[in-house]
Amino acid sequence: MENSLWIGIVVVTASGLVMGTSAWPLKLMRHFRYEHFGFVSMLFSLIVLPWAITLATCPDVFDAYRSVPPVILWKANVFSFCWGAAQVLAMLCFLRIGVSLTYGILCSLGAAVGVTVPLLFKASGAFANAPDLFSRTGLVVMVGVAVMIVGVYFASLAGFGRERAQKGGGEAQQNAKGGFAVGLMMVIAAGILSTGWGFAFSYAQAPIIEAVKAKGAPDFYAGISVWAVALLGAGLVNVAYPAWLMTKNRSWGVLAKHPGDLALSLVYGLLFFIPSALLGKGMLLLGALGASVGWGLVQGTVILGGQMLGFVSGEWRGVHGRPRMQIYLAIVILIAAMAIFAFANSLGQSR
Repeated sequence: MENSLWIGIVVVTASGLVMGTSAWPLKLMRHFRYEHFGFVSMLFSLIVLPWAITLATCPDVFDAYRSVPPVILWKANVFSFCWGAAQVLAMLCFLRIGVSLTYGILCSLGAAVGVTVPLLFKASGAFANAPDLFSRTGLVVMVGVAVMIVGVYFASLAGFGRERAQKGGGEAQQNAKGGFAVGLMMVIAAGILSTGWGFAFSYAQAPIIEAVKAKGAPDFYAGISVWAVALLGAGLVNVAYPAWLMTKNRSWGVLAKHPGDLALSLVYGLLFFIPSALLGKGMLLLGALGASVGWGLVQGTVILGGQMLGFVSGEWRGVHGRPRMQIYLAIVILIAAMAIFAFANSLGQSR
């Protein structure tokens, strides 16, 4: 495998690990609720940071954007809007059907849809040369998806066991907060919509990067310029919804009263943005299969990162027996799935 492919695997893996562990600032907050840290962190992550970097590094960027077909910009924002909606739905599903079930369904569907679609409907640029779904390489990719879903299943079982051990039936208590059937439909929708994060870049990047580089932008920052316009759709949801909640609850004043939590929200926003920058670059380095295999790798490492954070933060303290064995098994299976994705990518390059 060429060095660029290995670098792509490392970059995409780093993206998932940062995203998976990015929630640690939230564990340190004492006063902010969702609407407060959500508003600050998402405004910073999805709008302020990508635009500040793009305006500082990409000459004549607005002229470049004007040369891109408007349908490309709309497509990117529709996908990212879907991703933003998935985040809000996931928050609501945690209350309706519990964290473990939400996590299991969302990650399984997100992995399956996000890996499969770019093999059926080719993305832009180099991704348009991805092998077909029923080619040898495509079938290996689907084996990786199947293995990943098994890993997510065991991680979900472990999550159920942990919550029962720590809360004495916490999952059942959560279910009482909302209708289970409605919550199930919501999490299915969230799982499918969550793929908008990867699709926003994959299906729009080539013409935007080409236009911005023609104006003199360096490669890496040309990739950031894709996120600057693409993440506006996600920002519309993830900034407007917390703003509405603060208006409804008359709690805007909380933002100025707790500078420590405000700083932690900004750190969370930074950690939320870094994975997007790494994901885009890593996908491009992976070549034709970047949109598909890149998504599979990042999904696997997001899950692994979340488990790492759980162990470090003490979520598994005092939990032994079957849940422990299940989470260890899940980790091994997820690593195996990622190895299969890497192998599939090498097959795709050699065909």
